Amino acid sequence: MKVILSTLNSKYIHTNLAIRYLKEYVKDIMPIETYEFTINQSIDSIVSELYKKSPDLIGFSTYIWNIEQTLKISNIIKILRPNTKILLGGPEVSFDGVKLLEEHPFIDYIIYGEGEETFKDLIHGKDLKDIEGLIFRDDEINIIMNPPRLLIHDLGKIPSPYENIGDEFKNKIVYYESSRGCPFNCKFCLSSTINGVRYFPIERVKKDIYNLIQVGVSQVKFVDRTFNANKKYSMEIMDYIMKLNPENINFHFEVTAHLIEEDTLDFLRKPKEGLFQFEVGVQSTNLDTIDSIGRVTDFEKLKKVTKQIRSYKNIHQHLDLIAGLPYEDYNSFKNSFNDVYSIRPEKLQLGFLKLLKGSELRINEEIYGFKYLDEPPYEILENKYISYSDILKLKGIEDLVEKYYNEGYFTHSVEFIISNFYESPFDFYEAFSEYWDSTDLNKVSHSRNDLYQILLDFYLYKSFDHTDSFKELLKYDYIYNNKKITLPKGIDRIKSITQTELHRLLKSDDLLGNYLKEEAGIPTKKLIKNVIAEGFNKDIFEIINNSYLPSDDNKEIYILFYYKDKVINRCKTINITKMI
Repeated sequence: MKVILSTLNSKYIHTNLAIRYLKEYVKDIMPIETYEFTINQSIDSIVSELYKKSPDLIGFSTYIWNIEQTLKISNIIKILRPNTKILLGGPEVSFDGVKLLEEHPFIDYIIYGEGEETFKDLIHGKDLKDIEGLIFRDDEINIIMNPPRLLIHDLGKIPSPYENIGDEFKNKIVYYESSRGCPFNCKFCLSSTINGVRYFPIERVKKDIYNLIQVGVSQVKFVDRTFNANKKYSMEIMDYIMKLNPENINFHFEVTAHLIEEDTLDFLRKPKEGLFQFEVGVQSTNLDTIDSIGRVTDFEKLKKVTKQIRSYKNIHQHLDLIAGLPYEDYNSFKNSFNDVYSIRPEKLQLGFLKLLKGSELRINEEIYGFKYLDEPPYEILENKYISYSDILKLKGIEDLVEKYYNEGYFTHSVEFIISNFYESPFDFYEAFSEYWDSTDLNKVSHSRNDLYQILLDFYLYKSFDHTDSFKELLKYDYIYNNKKITLPKGIDRIKSITQTELHRLLKSDDLLGNYLKEEAGIPTKKLIKNVIAEGFNKDIFEIINNSYLPSDDNKEIYILFYYKDKVINRCKTINITKMI
């Protein structure tokens, strides 16, 4: 029997963990072929490739981003090869498998729940009625749903899919788990359907990490729902990574901030910049909302911890909010937004509630008046607390937060506007979003340079004071984030520094001895490729250090920008006014 496992990833750079687990789990029974595609490929090309393999069984790993295409592909394959068995598994089919078989006669089997043992029994030829965790057709009419399978207690029995790997993972994002389950029971999350947390053996995790580093993956994204649920275990993993000191790779973890204690905070000072990324789910700061979704949190401690980590300037933090949760109306979401924005994380993601199959919120959808389309991604349109029109407003704000905050290209210019002209960050993004829509900016795409011009246009449209100070801060943001000599329209250059002057400056003992010590040994002709010197008619550093208090005094200063190509500290800036 020839068996193929396949999936459609959301991007080419991604890799699928599930099909690799299954392949390794049955390797002693028979060889399994795996093929990964993306949702951006044509259905015809995917069908063509799979059809040519002449499989007896094809299994697909399904998720909200690929289920619709997977069903179309499966249907076509069944039409072309009626004897090929179609197997589906994954979170998107684990909660309504009987209904799926009823509606889609081309599906033969569905594995629900953890798949390793169930897949092994199926491949081994065990009587279908005796395979726990399997849904199948007994005949053309009857569909049988066998009892659920118990979870695998000892995860160490699952062979690692990263034992003998090669170039297929080079420069890819690898999804990895060191544990299964979650200690919390958030009602919007599928992890709440599984009790307890189980861990893979720590030495196996270390070996996998070593192997992934050796083959040159770009990111290892841990899918553990709460990576730091076991403090000793998580710190041992991070410490091991730090000792390996890998280059050109980062490790992404979902952490619960209020579980982080002082000794862990001290430990987190040590990783080099960009090695770790933390994703912290806040979701809301409305206590009624938090209670209704069964979430356990302590926002004040979360705020303290994430601010402390931010001060280290070495770990990229990504904080999440979810719009559309119970008891969270527009004004309540505004408060949650402002609470999280006050932390100034590297990224603030505004998500919109998805009523995932199997989640408790979906089961109780009528209680909260959720309205949504019953098709992926199951995103709510409105509920008892927030209208569709307010959801649309938040989507506009989300778009501008992505453009003007999350990329970090407008840090000081946006802070200047908020500090001087708005009561809160949300008020700024709300007003900016209204301007964006009223000028039809939402109907066309924009380059990064365009975004600087648009922000200046908005400032002038609002007739805000202190235009000179704002323009200089906008220029500073632009040069800090763009290694370009040409400035966007509307931003003036007061004086250029010649290459000869810059070359002389980069040989200066004052500059190299006091500000660029680490670069002192780099040849000037190489160093000059990574610097720009620019003049300003306001003391930029004084404005920033004085909480963006505008300056009415013109004061000519010169700043050297040294580009470091770092994740957080992209550029080093030095006041060189007295050196030229």
